[in-house]
Amino acid sequence: MIKNSFKSILLTLSIAMLPFLMNGQPSIAEGKTLFKNNCASCHAKNMKSKATGPALGGAVERWTADYPIEDLYSWVRNSQKLVSIGHPRAVQLYNEWNKSVMQPAEFLTDDNIASLFLYIDDVFINGGKKQVVNGESVAEVESETPAWLYYLLFGFLAILALILARITSNLNFIASEKEGGTYERKTLWQTLTSKSVVGFVLFALVLFGGYTTVNNAVNLGRQEGYAPKQPIEFSHETHAGLNKIDCQYCHDGARRSKHSVIPAANTCMNCHKAITVGSKHGTAEITKIFASIGFNPNNNLYIDNYEDLSTEEVEAIYTKWIGDNYLEEADLQELDKEGKRVVADQWNNIYTSLTNDQKTKVQGPIEWVRIHNLPDHVYFNHAQHVTVGKLECQQCHGAVEEMEVMQQHSPLSMGWCINCHRQTEVKFADNAYYNSYEKYHEELKSGDRDAVTVEDIGGLECQKCHY
Repeated sequence: MIKNSFKSILLTLSIAMLPFLMNGQPSIAEGKTLFKNNCASCHAKNMKSKATGPALGGAVERWTADYPIEDLYSWVRNSQKLVSIGHPRAVQLYNEWNKSVMQPAEFLTDDNIASLFLYIDDVFINGGKKQVVNGESVAEVESETPAWLYYLLFGFLAILALILARITSNLNFIASEKEGGTYERKTLWQTLTSKSVVGFVLFALVLFGGYTTVNNAVNLGRQEGYAPKQPIEFSHETHAGLNKIDCQYCHDGARRSKHSVIPAANTCMNCHKAITVGSKHGTAEITKIFASIGFNPNNNLYIDNYEDLSTEEVEAIYTKWIGDNYLEEADLQELDKEGKRVVADQWNNIYTSLTNDQKTKVQGPIEWVRIHNLPDHVYFNHAQHVTVGKLECQQCHGAVEEMEVMQQHSPLSMGWCINCHRQTEVKFADNAYYNSYEKYHEELKSGDRDAVTVEDIGGLECQKCHY
């Protein structure tokens, strides 16, 4: 009887709490979570740029100009269903994006999708800071559930547990009195130090510790948006975007090896023997390349026995170069106060950027900060994807040509890779790497098969990535 009473009380309180713990209305906060978990790996976060998928800003307006909103919701849930029935807008998008297949999301409700587009429009129109209602800007919207709310809920549940424990004790006492027996009621301290409570606390700590450990391990290398400060302010937007330098010119390992490789300074010097002053930073950043490799821009010659020079000798070479350029640009005969400050600041920046506790000399390789990092138990081969699979770099790394500061674009999670292998069609035509798959070639020729995905050729086998 006592146990049933306890369960009834707990159930009643749980039902009473539901309205406070759940909110079924569409919201920007929910939309942000849904976008991050389901859309961010293929669509640009600013909602304005094209990535693996189209820019999402204004999607509702574009769809509803000619078709009902329900069609857009159907597209989000399963685009291929609309394509299969010949929906004009769906077919147009499918062809426009080279027949790339969007991952189905049948689990999304109408409210979920409404939340997604609330968030998308909020970022597109207001940068994700303010919500617009009826054309008027209202207060900033919390993007995530604040931590204090969780603490408050935990405290409430702890107090609730104590109250229920006291109620149970009192009910047991009353039942014992009615039956003529004796029942010793425990004090609050005795209840808190009982075996059941201590055991539960230990279990909760082990559970929390295990969850935290596993969660941190799963998130290893999955820092979307991670853009660390590099020793040189290298702009991919300038090099890959403005100057149209092919990614594989610098990262030449991507086409022939497992690693894409970080370009050595001599690769930079192929261009920067001629381009000695930057369009944005002047001598401040390019001089770091010269100082690392030992190129003297004053006479356009490499310095003999450069690694043996002292820091003072190196400083004299490059401060002269910086000073001469300042004089030329300012049309002066000798350095003024501002010129001396510029020279000193640039040299200090060069020295601090190219040295650290382990590398005490300016001379030597530039120590770039790694951005993309897969766990040691994961095998990934760039050449297999770039040369064999013929994938563009932007497929995984986003619109690099638009990044002033390089950042991690994709989550690099196991689920993200698996979804890509399920969706990506293998380029069989005129590709000698796939000649051995005679069965698939025959099925493609006969029309029995429209395409072959990476999954079909073993792309989901565990040992392919975990060896």
